[in-house]
Amino acid sequence: MTKADIVNEISKSTGVEKAVVQDVVEAFMTSIKESMTAQNNVYLRGFGSFIIKKRAQKVARNISKNTTITIPAHNIPAFKPAKSFAAKVKGAK
Repeated sequence: MTKADIVNEISKSTGVEKAVVQDVVEAFMTSIKESMTAQNNVYLRGFGSFIIKKRAQKVARNISKNTTITIPAHNIPAFKPAKSFAAKVKGAK
């Protein structure tokens, strides 16, 4: 499902114009991005959490040049679904 599909689905089910729904969806995603950029997690009860995972520094190998490189510690965004949401997806067939 794409963002356009989500906008169409919400527009059909609510009767709100697609342009308005598009603006709301964009504002929602921008709000999540800004919050996570500020190192804050986002919790949506019953849906899931957008969390920041911390990756430690590690040593890796460049096989083609036979050298080692150090990958610095960094943060990555992640999504953790709520238990009820995960159970619903797990049971869907």
